[in-house]
Amino acid sequence: MPRGEDWSPAEVAATVADYLAMLRLELAGLPFNKAAHNLALRARLSGRSKASVEFKHQNISAALQDLGFPFIDGYKPATNYQGILLAEVRAQVEADTVLRAALDRLVAIEPPPPADFHLTEVDPPRSRESKSVYERPLPGEARPLSVRNYVELEARNRQLGLAGERLVLEFEHQRLWRAGARHLAERIEHVSQTKGDGLGFDIHSFETTGRDRLIEVKTTQFNAYTQFYATRNEVEVSVRLSELYQLYRVHHFGRTPRLFRLPGSLRQTCELDPWVFRARVACDRET
Repeated sequence: MPRGEDWSPAEVAATVADYLAMLRLELAGLPFNKAAHNLALRARLSGRSKASVEFKHQNISAALQDLGFPFIDGYKPATNYQGILLAEVRAQVEADTVLRAALDRLVAIEPPPPADFHLTEVDPPRSRESKSVYERPLPGEARPLSVRNYVELEARNRQLGLAGERLVLEFEHQRLWRAGARHLAERIEHVSQTKGDGLGFDIHSFETTGRDRLIEVKTTQFNAYTQFYATRNEVEVSVRLSELYQLYRVHHFGRTPRLFRLPGSLRQTCELDPWVFRARVACDRET
């Protein structure tokens, strides 16, 4: 196969089918071997290398991300994909009733109590493509049509969001206690519950110096690269109070929950896409 030659429709279809087979296993919590899948798939392709197949899997992750689907851990989205790849991914996920049924169950799940979990902090993910992959503008043709946007549906799961906030509350209590600031730990407030959700953050915590730490929590059962949604108010508060504001991204909730932090303005730490618009009927003033 000459270097750089476009993938044929048959190769793309086979690679997408193999990827979705692995994704179904991952969502079910079942083990699979990526290297073995890669080797078996290459036997069906036209001389593709191991690296080229891995990169195509990353392209599929990006296409799924653009369609509002979760994607496989370890295959970081690579966005420069062929148009036929997006069309093939869309067609196969629309036809994959097993995958969509599994996702329907996951995004509607009532999460277990936070006491069942130990939350570990990790570094934020990084991408060679842009300063952030947490939320990036989507090409118009990639926006979901008949497929459901499962990332958005999960973001609307208020019980999952509340469970993530409670897990972060416990994490913050432990952080301050370990630092010898127990008097501050006792002052942490779950403001989204005590004062409502209009403040632009969920938890009022503290630095060990006593300085305020204003925390917005975003929770997903999927991986660290999964996009999240922020309201205009959350973005504006993060800008206005950037020295105090931190976004806590809780991921892999329900398995081995992890969090990473994005301190400061969301306009600086994320690429923001105006996904939702507020609209009203444009009436003729003379009528």
